[in-house]
Amino acid sequence: MEETASKKEILGLTLDELSSHLEKMGQKSFRAKQIYSWLHVKRADSFEKMTNLSEALRKKLDESFYISTLKEIRRQRAKDGTTKLLFELDDKNTIEAVLMYHDYGTSLCVSTQVGCRMGCKFCASTVGGKVRDLSAGEMLSEVYTVSRLLSVNINKIVLMGIGEPLDNYQNVMRFLELLNSKDGFNMSLRHVSLSTCGIVPNIYKLADEKLQITLSVSLHAPTNETRDRIMPVNRLYRIEELMAACKYYFNATGRRISYEYALIMGVNDNLENAGLLAELLKGQLCHVNLIPVNPVEGTGFLKTDKKGIEQFRSYLEKRGFAATVRREMGSEIDAACGQLRQKDKKGVRPNVVER
Repeated sequence: MEETASKKEILGLTLDELSSHLEKMGQKSFRAKQIYSWLHVKRADSFEKMTNLSEALRKKLDESFYISTLKEIRRQRAKDGTTKLLFELDDKNTIEAVLMYHDYGTSLCVSTQVGCRMGCKFCASTVGGKVRDLSAGEMLSEVYTVSRLLSVNINKIVLMGIGEPLDNYQNVMRFLELLNSKDGFNMSLRHVSLSTCGIVPNIYKLADEKLQITLSVSLHAPTNETRDRIMPVNRLYRIEELMAACKYYFNATGRRISYEYALIMGVNDNLENAGLLAELLKGQLCHVNLIPVNPVEGTGFLKTDKKGIEQFRSYLEKRGFAATVRREMGSEIDAACGQLRQKDKKGVRPNVVER
């Protein structure tokens, strides 16, 4: 990290910003598009690979910029093909990303922070708290590195990895801008989902951006009392405030919100809770995504049994809601919802693929 301290991260620059930097370096404007293409289309991870640039220019680039890189520490693959990768960042911190295979293609679960400070009781990502935000370039590096290592085209991005995306608002907005760039990765934002535990002021800000992403709100309880117990953020932003922000978001964007609801045995999973949830969401055009809570060491939470899950889903459906049960993917390798965390590298063998 000391080596890059005096350099600027180049992956996080827009094409216009890159053009401006190169102009100050005395370079012609067309060079910016060449370099931008190397970074975001060909996904070069070093300036040496930019073979249509002169050696002198590559040296200048290397003196002024660095490309965010991720070092693969461990790879685990589940029976359904779900693949979790543990990465080391330039500063030796670690994050995880998960690639999932679907009928329509692949989706990548991207981390937005090293750790998380939200403190949700059922989530492993909060263990150890938040260390720092990820830059836009580091988030892009997750996408490009996984695509290269696993030789796959990534069809969808879900900002549901380690961290709270709306707690890293500016960097996440920059990441989405770069992801959507027609001269770069060129992914439609309709193929992006962003999950938040409910940072109310930033839901309003996100609504005003009018992006065509899917907003997923981690609700997990229909009352303040229960939500206070499992989600500390609710003590700052009450359910009533969260619902008002969600309604504003829908009115501003026209995009249906997906509400995530982790079913925890004996906490929020009975039919009384289903009724309270239906009342809370009444009148909203939304989708309810039921998630059998995944085991996380130390929480003591257990998932609802299949009969209870189906009864909860069926009740919501009878009340007129689109409700589905999330397909469990990668839970045996701790790659499912709520199981990602920053890993201590002690005892981890580098570049080991676990099956």
